Amino acid sequence: MQSRASMLIGYLFLQNLVELECESWAVKGLNIKYATRSSRKGFKAGALKKGMECDYAKQCEYVAIFDADFQPEPDFLLRTVPFFVHNPEVALVQARWSFVNDTASLLTRVQKMFFDYHFKVEQEAGSATFSFFSFNGTAGVWRTSAIKEAGGWKDRTTVEDMDLAVRATLKGWKFVYVGDIRVKSELPSTYKAYCRQQFRWSCGGAHLFRNVAKDILTAKVGFSSLVGL
Repeated sequence: MQSRASMLIGYLFLQNLVELECESWAVKGLNIKYATRSSRKGFKAGALKKGMECDYAKQCEYVAIFDADFQPEPDFLLRTVPFFVHNPEVALVQARWSFVNDTASLLTRVQKMFFDYHFKVEQEAGSATFSFFSFNGTAGVWRTSAIKEAGGWKDRTTVEDMDLAVRATLKGWKFVYVGDIRVKSELPSTYKAYCRQQFRWSCGGAHLFRNVAKDILTAKVGFSSLVGL
């Protein structure tokens, strides 16, 4: 089992690599900034909220979000942002995930099968009918005005992505899923990591429903718009 000290060393090493990479692109003239927080308050939701408070973020009309293990193609923004341009009611453009380790074991093969259903059936159907489907937390682009109108990022659950998606839908915003835009990622490779992921998602979803059930039932957009929750 990996010790806490070795994990910390590995984290600091990766952190340094990211900082150096940002500096190299800044030297080339790219408007890029490297930033960290002094605490982990709010975890991912707290980090996203802090990021949206930056001056450069306030000047942006759209914001793309990726987890650390996701690798978008160079043309990702060129293929996603146009969906917003002539569709002012669209708040989110969600891309599909692809996996670099889906054939590594039976566990990863099964996970890929579940995700294929999630994207092809749940999200594609929701997008086609302008019904609710949740933001997946990564590989997506948000309209910043929609985030602001929905109340911003909140850390009241462990599914801050679904939380924001529900609140934005209740405000009347629409989401678009684009299945032919794929972003490389990595599946949990051990059963322990998989269980931790699923526990976080399931418990977070149940906690969120308790918080927003009343709002959903009384929403002007109608319960059917959020049936995917």
